[in-house]
Amino acid sequence: MSVRTSEIHRKTRETDISVSLSIDGSGSYDVRCDDQFLRHMTETLARYSGMDISMDAAGDNPHHLVEDAAITVGKALAQALDGRPLERMGTAVVAMDDALVMTSLDIVDRPYCEADCHDPLYAHWFRSFAMAAGITLHIVAIRGFDDHHIIEASFKSLGKALEKALRVRGRELSTKDSVEVE
Repeated sequence: MSVRTSEIHRKTRETDISVSLSIDGSGSYDVRCDDQFLRHMTETLARYSGMDISMDAAGDNPHHLVEDAAITVGKALAQALDGRPLERMGTAVVAMDDALVMTSLDIVDRPYCEADCHDPLYAHWFRSFAMAAGITLHIVAIRGFDDHHIIEASFKSLGKALEKALRVRGRELSTKDSVEVE
């Protein structure tokens, strides 16, 4: 059995981000980042997905930092996949105080994202993550009025949905069988 891990370093003029990810982890994390909310959301994603995530992230402004962190975590997830058949799809609903959020996703290499998130910075995080990971991602905020709670419930439900979708299964779950690209 192969180990589903990856390490990525992304350095631009604006950011310097390193991510180490293990799909088959225990939900542990080691996140070093000047943006405390981004740190907290990355730790939340690790804990709720069961993936181990280590990240060192520095950037010149919050937009560049959040965007490039999402891209790097997404690419690390895509790179850690080893080609074995997966459950592929996962859905999770999370309640957190006033927020009720549902995430549904498909790990299918057809990147798409619709995310109900009133904070443009974190709407961008979800979109950048989905595009870099190559997944279809829908996040629906069913209710809520506190943006912090909606964003955090979104990360929790994303983690729980990923945990389900990343489970290895015995055969491919597709009418197309496996898709090969040359």
